[in-house]
Amino acid sequence: MERIYDLIIVGAGPAGLTAAIYAGRYLLNTLVIGELHGGTISEADKVCNFPTYTSITGMQLSMKMIEQVKNLGIEIKSERVNSIKKNKLFEIKTNNSTYKSKKIILAIGRDKRRLGIKNEDKFLGKGISYCATCDAGFYKDKIVSVIGGSNAALTAALLLEKYAKKVYIIYRQDKFSKAEPAWIKQVENSNKIETIFNAEVKEIKGSDRVEGIVLDSKKEISLSGIFVEIGATPNAELAKQLKLKLDQEYIVTDKKQKTSLDGVFAAGDITNNSLKQVITACGEGAIATATAYEEIKKEE
Repeated sequence: MERIYDLIIVGAGPAGLTAAIYAGRYLLNTLVIGELHGGTISEADKVCNFPTYTSITGMQLSMKMIEQVKNLGIEIKSERVNSIKKNKLFEIKTNNSTYKSKKIILAIGRDKRRLGIKNEDKFLGKGISYCATCDAGFYKDKIVSVIGGSNAALTAALLLEKYAKKVYIIYRQDKFSKAEPAWIKQVENSNKIETIFNAEVKEIKGSDRVEGIVLDSKKEISLSGIFVEIGATPNAELAKQLKLKLDQEYIVTDKKQKTSLDGVFAAGDITNNSLKQVITACGEGAIATATAYEEIKKEE
């Protein structure tokens, strides 16, 4: 017989994994589908604001969550969800199979934003990176730059200073307005990090690899690596397929994480919650599952 799940969670980041943990406690027949196990937080060098840990790497935190989900007997599949349709049940089609579920939670997060300038694609993996945790070690004793001024940008710079000879932070505003004061203080106290405010990268120079950048002021900087941390865009494709109500591409939810379509819940960075943090993603995942559980019990 065809297997029908009580709940399918799309996304395996902190929101999706916490939703799965609660689903396991509620004994719901649950499946988690996600391309990147642990989500983008797994790329973070340090997480210092998650309760119980003074400091933990994003990968370590992700692995602990994944282990807890698996210990509850919940399967996590490494597949890409291509489409979701609602009839009596939800039909989720992936690159490998088709699944059916009574309820779904979208914890599909965001993708890192690109610079959108000439040669960006040409130098991908040849000097341009979107993950300092992944690639910092390749730039030992070299000069690099971080583009952006968020927490992600500052923490990337602090990681890179452990390897690189010099780290430039290029930020288009006149001060760090979006980063936590603790990270700003560390950056300001570093003798390897130099911040250039009111500046944007207009050109990437190089032949086979990145050799430098040109700023909008015409200033040229010779360097070997560019780490892009200029924010992220929500993965709204599935939400649009389901015709969910959106707010600037983010899924609109109520206090119980319900979306505009019955049976669909959303949690984490994909929602219109203003604070995009691991702790809030986990909270939303827990609420989404609790609400789904309440509905399933009423319908039985």
